[in-house]
Amino acid sequence: MEPGSSHLAPPELTPLQQEVLEEYERLAENMKKLASTLDDLASNPTAEIMDGLRDLERKTSLAFTLLKASVYSIVLQQEIDWGGGGQQQEEQ
Repeated sequence: MEPGSSHLAPPELTPLQQEVLEEYERLAENMKKLASTLDDLASNPTAEIMDGLRDLERKTSLAFTLLKASVYSIVLQQEIDWGGGGQQQEEQ
């Protein structure tokens, strides 16, 4: 391999390979943003961090509760559908 050629994408990449490379680029950019955010958090006073974590905990708790309710609703609806289907077959 020639020096400096590792930075150039060879034209013979398949669409899947190109998509994977693009996904890795997005991941690398997200990791840089995360590192920057963590640096900002590390420099903030503890009280601000705790307030932010409490807010995050409330939001996470709400999202979890909504998720549980949605799953319960889906399971209940499936039981009703399956139970109703069995009763219809018995009537025929």
